[in-house]
Amino acid sequence: MTTTITQRFEAAKACLDAIDQGHVLKFYDELDESEQNNLLTEIEGIDWPEVAALVKSHVLSKPEFAVPDSIEPVPWYPYNETKEVRAKYIEARRVGEKLIKEGKVAAFTVAGGQGSRLGWDAPKGTFPATPIRKLPLFACFAEYIHNIQNRFGVTIPWYVMTSPLNHNDTVAFFDEHKCFGLDCKDIMFFPQAMFPALDMNTGKVLMAGKDAIALSPNGHGGSLKALYTSGALSDMHQRGITQLSYTQVDNPNVRMIDPLFLGLHELDKAEMSSKMLPKAYPKEKMGVICIVNGKTSVIEYTNLPDELAEERDDAGELVYKCGNTATHAIRIDFIEKLNTRPTETGSGGFALPWNRAEKKVACIDMESAEPIEPSTPNAIKLETFVFDALPLASASIVYETDRIDEFAPIKNADTPAGEEPAKDSAESSKRLQTERAARWLEANRVKIPRKDDGSVDAVIEIPQITAIYPDDLKGKKLPSKIEPGAEVLL
Repeated sequence: MTTTITQRFEAAKACLDAIDQGHVLKFYDELDESEQNNLLTEIEGIDWPEVAALVKSHVLSKPEFAVPDSIEPVPWYPYNETKEVRAKYIEARRVGEKLIKEGKVAAFTVAGGQGSRLGWDAPKGTFPATPIRKLPLFACFAEYIHNIQNRFGVTIPWYVMTSPLNHNDTVAFFDEHKCFGLDCKDIMFFPQAMFPALDMNTGKVLMAGKDAIALSPNGHGGSLKALYTSGALSDMHQRGITQLSYTQVDNPNVRMIDPLFLGLHELDKAEMSSKMLPKAYPKEKMGVICIVNGKTSVIEYTNLPDELAEERDDAGELVYKCGNTATHAIRIDFIEKLNTRPTETGSGGFALPWNRAEKKVACIDMESAEPIEPSTPNAIKLETFVFDALPLASASIVYETDRIDEFAPIKNADTPAGEEPAKDSAESSKRLQTERAARWLEANRVKIPRKDDGSVDAVIEIPQITAIYPDDLKGKKLPSKIEPGAEVLL
């Protein structure tokens, strides 16, 4: 039996009135039928009992971080192959390459964000990222996938999580660029869920307009739910995928599919594993991977007690130095288990902890319907983090990576010309990409011009279709040297 729009309205009103959020429908009678339908669809897509609970726990009261009873440094596999690990790394590469060749590995990119912090009015994945070609982030990842497919003679399915805010634009961008030469049938897009912004003083849901709730993505933790509800996991099962390589959209240097990391993860029978970077200094803005109450976990840098953040070993190294890079290997059956296990209410699914952030959110005045552009934070946004699934894994490994080789994120706007580039900006990323290219060329006996401070006196770009390791350049026609100030695309 078809539900009428009147019945949908009555159901929505009863639900909202029960939790004191009836204002969401205040302007309903002023809307045309299409606008009414859109608003009801938004309302029907939200778990309102969960909203009510979170208003009490995360808005009207502010959760305080409780220092765990036990925090210990996490063991990790080192980036440099020491004698102690060399034999295992050889075996891990063999295992990881076998997984890839057998078609058991897929790539997963979390790409729900807009480029607004970068001054880019489009999905972040469309942002021009490379030093010379200005290749978009999505195209960087596509080149990497091309390289792996050519290297191993296999198809790598690519799953891209968008958000309702950027889904259509993202799909259109891939269509416009003909999926960057990949087979479009091997790329699946799906949006993550959204969550309403809440007035930080009253807990009332903010409205973006008379017909729209002020919504924002529910965080990258929502990816583990979206993979299940979107049908992506079912698609993976049909393809024989057993391992998912999880990366986020802002890092053009990320190794989307890393045989060594996947092999270590598989050999140790891990369900969810992580790459780490050694922190440059105690309060670097990176979550810290630790052992918390016996389980691998991530503690935000702001929550790690100062005495632990600053603790050093006999060699002067930080004891708690494992910075989270948001790169994970995840077993498909682990994601499925998270989504189907019993919960306290008896229903299937799992709940990651919600995190509270005070934000400025544009909305309308509920009396006049006039738009409000706040100059100070007026709202609480709630989101979940994917790394909070780590303690739920039966086993987990941590693998160290190299900052130059794999980590050049683009998160912040550039500083004015002539100033030192902002950390994690487009300019700092391009310098890191050039430095990586220079090191790879130096490893192949190409002379690189360097300034007095050691930085490269040139701009160099090596497409990932050409090389993803320095050894890939062996046997290729390379210049004997790079001239100072040159722009070189190999």
